[in-house]
Amino acid sequence: MAEKINCVGIGLTPVNPSDDLNADNPLGKIPALVLDDGTSLYDSRVICEYLDTQGAGGLFLVDGQSRWLALQRQACADGICDAAILARYEGFVRPEEKRWNDWSDAQKNKFRRALVALESGCAGYGDTVDIGTLSVAIALDYLDFRYADEAWRDQCPALAEWHNKISTRASLQNTMPHEL
Repeated sequence: MAEKINCVGIGLTPVNPSDDLNADNPLGKIPALVLDDGTSLYDSRVICEYLDTQGAGGLFLVDGQSRWLALQRQACADGICDAAILARYEGFVRPEEKRWNDWSDAQKNKFRRALVALESGCAGYGDTVDIGTLSVAIALDYLDFRYADEAWRDQCPALAEWHNKISTRASLQNTMPHEL
């Protein structure tokens, strides 16, 4: 199925690229999936769609309102991660004298608003496992990992309860973010 999944992140920053990763993804971002024929797929969304066609099945719904809700949740989760990563880079990678705190605050406010939106809709998630709910769970895992001080669980108790339930899945347990 795949020769290599490149998730190399050791020492990787926007200003410290990895030649190995750049060979698999010219954008220098993780993850990248290299297929047996040498084709490199990158961006989590593309990799998820590819894996769905290879037997995982059911992550991407074909049609109807459920499809649009799943894709909307995926987009919201992707936006949370984008904003969280941008804020982290500003506060972690950029030298302190060059940091723009208003920028970091604006990024954090994006993911805070998104959390409130997810809180208001999470009662409808139930036991649904699709690209939207998995993306939301992964985004929340990232916030727990990099932004524990945000205490999002206190602000979004229903979302936190749902996250606790879905996080028992082996697929999520096995892919929890961690320091390398």
